[in-house]
Amino acid sequence: MSGRIVVAGASMGGLRAAEQLRAAGWTEAITVVGDEPHMPYNRPPLSKEVLAGKAPFASLAFTPKAAAADVEWRLGAKVVEARLDARTVVLDDGSRLSYDGLVVATGMRPRRLRCPGPLTGRHTVRTLADAQGLREELTRPGARVVVVGAGFIGCEVAATAVGLGVREVTVVDPLPLPMVGPLGELLGRALRERHEKRGVRFELSATVAGFTGMDRVDGVVLGDGRVLPADVVVESVGSVANVEWLQGNGLDLTDGVLTCERLRVGGRPEVVAVGDVARFPNARYDGVPRRVEHWSIPTDTAKHAAKALVAHLTGEERESAPFAPLPTFWSDQHEFRLQSFGAPVLGKDDVRVLDGDPDGDVLVGYHADGRLVGVVALGGQAAAMAAARYRAQLLKQPALTASLTA
Repeated sequence: MSGRIVVAGASMGGLRAAEQLRAAGWTEAITVVGDEPHMPYNRPPLSKEVLAGKAPFASLAFTPKAAAADVEWRLGAKVVEARLDARTVVLDDGSRLSYDGLVVATGMRPRRLRCPGPLTGRHTVRTLADAQGLREELTRPGARVVVVGAGFIGCEVAATAVGLGVREVTVVDPLPLPMVGPLGELLGRALRERHEKRGVRFELSATVAGFTGMDRVDGVVLGDGRVLPADVVVESVGSVANVEWLQGNGLDLTDGVLTCERLRVGGRPEVVAVGDVARFPNARYDGVPRRVEHWSIPTDTAKHAAKALVAHLTGEERESAPFAPLPTFWSDQHEFRLQSFGAPVLGKDDVRVLDGDPDGDVLVGYHADGRLVGVVALGGQAAAMAAARYRAQLLKQPALTASLTA
């Protein structure tokens, strides 16, 4: 009897899942369902090269591996309901797909501000269409831009806007420093200084209460009553996991979808999750389930989840090492790069400069209980290479053995 695996989500995680299912030995049907009309593409350049007009879409599209050439792609379609007991998913056109195995790869969507005021002129950056629409606005002469959120995307968009010649770029954030949440105060201060030297203004420890304007936004109202003039607003205030379609199945969906150390969902060996929608325990650290929104995670989770799913479907279950990826991220802002390996957020209470100086190229180490758990470089190519040299050290450290069963 023929079988089928349905992959819900056609971004990078869905593509890597399909490829890894073939690599793990699944020879039967694979159907990937995704709501965008495009084949999977690389998202990090959206807030940088695409927004700056330096990268056409053709340069972003991934080329599926030859082994996955026979995968069925149902694009422009959305999974709206899962009936796990019946092993069926329902699409937005009312059609149903039965499956033997299911891969949850629906990812995230941008969180939006719930404030009074007009919607026109307010943007997020998640899809190609988002970036294209925002670029049209940033290239209008005399645009005044307010970016709400001083995280990765917010800082990247601000840097790109300055590079495009936008006359006024202001970043608003309730925290006291940019990117202080993931990186801590030392690098937060260094980032602020670098951005300010290049023309970015900051309104920190500030909240947004609303927007002014009639048909279109023309100002951002801060919590203290001040109004920042704005022709364009970019909302970069976090993400929301696309898990609504999984409701009603007794799953833990409080922050993404909870999995066990094999990336199985809800104790169901026929359902796995990949990418940033998955909240998984990482045995390399403390085993606490967390979502990780880094570029490396779709590939890492797909490899592990595909093996677990195919092993179950083919009756070849065997013991495997707990999932213990080494998270990796980078962020290009102006002419400098942030490059990280490991989990800096777990070591923000013990931050040490390993090389260089915060005023120039610097390499910072993050420690938990005296153990190095992450490194972040800020600066040019030499600093990024210095961080990469610590990757082997981080990988060689013994993984913790804690695990959690979904």
